[in-house]
Amino acid sequence: MLRPARPGDESGILACIVALAVYEREPDAVENTVEALREALFGADPRVFAHVVEREGDIVGIAVWFLTYSTWTGRHGIWLEDLFVDPDRRGHGYGRALLASLAAVCTERGYSRLEWTVLDWNAPSIAFYRALGAEPMEEWTTQRVTGEALSALAAR
Repeated sequence: MLRPARPGDESGILACIVALAVYEREPDAVENTVEALREALFGADPRVFAHVVEREGDIVGIAVWFLTYSTWTGRHGIWLEDLFVDPDRRGHGYGRALLASLAAVCTERGYSRLEWTVLDWNAPSIAFYRALGAEPMEEWTTQRVTGEALSALAAR
């Protein structure tokens, strides 16, 4: 069953996040916790959202997302932070269903975009996204400031 995340899903969502980090060759990168997810998803002012695929009481797929805003279109969009389906459950349409559910949120709310990044070596995911009509934004390069550089920039 595909549904919006609800309280109590945090550990299953976190397990998918960790599994995604392992797949993306960053097994020690996840600092998130069940408590932090609970606050982000279900706290007083949620700014992160998730849809999950639940099978037989287990969360086997996730789409974790948040809102963006385009100054050019004057409308919000969705940034898909994580899409993951347990490898043993792939090929059943869960990934497609998760993306379709976010596309439906966009169309229902008048959002102009559904966007995400994919690692350039992840050929199976890239092929999957292309088959759904996603287009690469090849002129655009993601920029990131973290750690000491973030602190230094904040101090300027």
